[in-house]
Amino acid sequence: MSLILLGIFIIIALAVLGQKFPELRQYLRWWLAIPVVLIFLALSMVKIVPPGNVGVLILFGKVYGAIPEGLHFVNPLVSMQLMNVRTQEVFEHAESPSKEGLNVVLEVSCLYHLMPEEADKVYRQIGPRYDEIVVKPQFRSAIRGITVRHEAKDLYTSSRDLIANQIFEDLAGDLRKRGVEVEKILLRRMQLPKSIEEAINAKLAADQEAQRMRFILDKERQEAERKRVEAQGIQDFQRIVSQGISDQLLRWKGIEATEKLATSSNAKVVIVGGRDGLPLILNTGPESR
Repeated sequence: MSLILLGIFIIIALAVLGQKFPELRQYLRWWLAIPVVLIFLALSMVKIVPPGNVGVLILFGKVYGAIPEGLHFVNPLVSMQLMNVRTQEVFEHAESPSKEGLNVVLEVSCLYHLMPEEADKVYRQIGPRYDEIVVKPQFRSAIRGITVRHEAKDLYTSSRDLIANQIFEDLAGDLRKRGVEVEKILLRRMQLPKSIEEAINAKLAADQEAQRMRFILDKERQEAERKRVEAQGIQDFQRIVSQGISDQLLRWKGIEATEKLATSSNAKVVIVGGRDGLPLILNTGPESR
């Protein structure tokens, strides 16, 4: 850059001298050509790599390196091929058979990027269309490899993350060897034949109903156990109380009641010495008449 600025300054200076000293114009033309050639050479040495790319350098048909984004001075005979290293997406709508031979429709996206340090290798071995040549075919193969190992009902009932992780594991290793890094697999949609979906949904509904009934039965068993414990407690209470009641206690309570009635103002006739020695109470008040 400094060389370019110096060349521009020399051109301006020679142009000003040519105007002031007309007799020197013939000689100044030669001096003017020198900075022009220098500027041309400097510009041909400048290579600018935009953000999110790497530049693969090619000299006489041979790849000999890659440069990162920014301004670079290189051999003026070198040509440069830009390679995108940003995150890219490949989408696949695949119809592949399951383990039992049923066609399963999957819509899956793969997020990936070119590894910057492998850009020159990828360009040399595969070319700039590496996504069409390597990524998409490997992605389709990984999807089919997962579906053929599982039954349709397992794919339908399994977690989306589980299936996506299995596709990722099958795909990431192969693409990394080719200089491509897989970031994430996104499972967008899965569709089975309608009859299979209805059968699976019916089975899932039956399983949910069975779980609900098991819950109700467990609840009823707990309630029956609670009532049994409560009844046992009442029975134990009655047994303990009945064991503590004796004839002597009843007679003593009768005597206490007789004493209270004798001091009561109510019109009653109390006869002492009834059956079992307990008092008999005859109501002689107005209500009994």
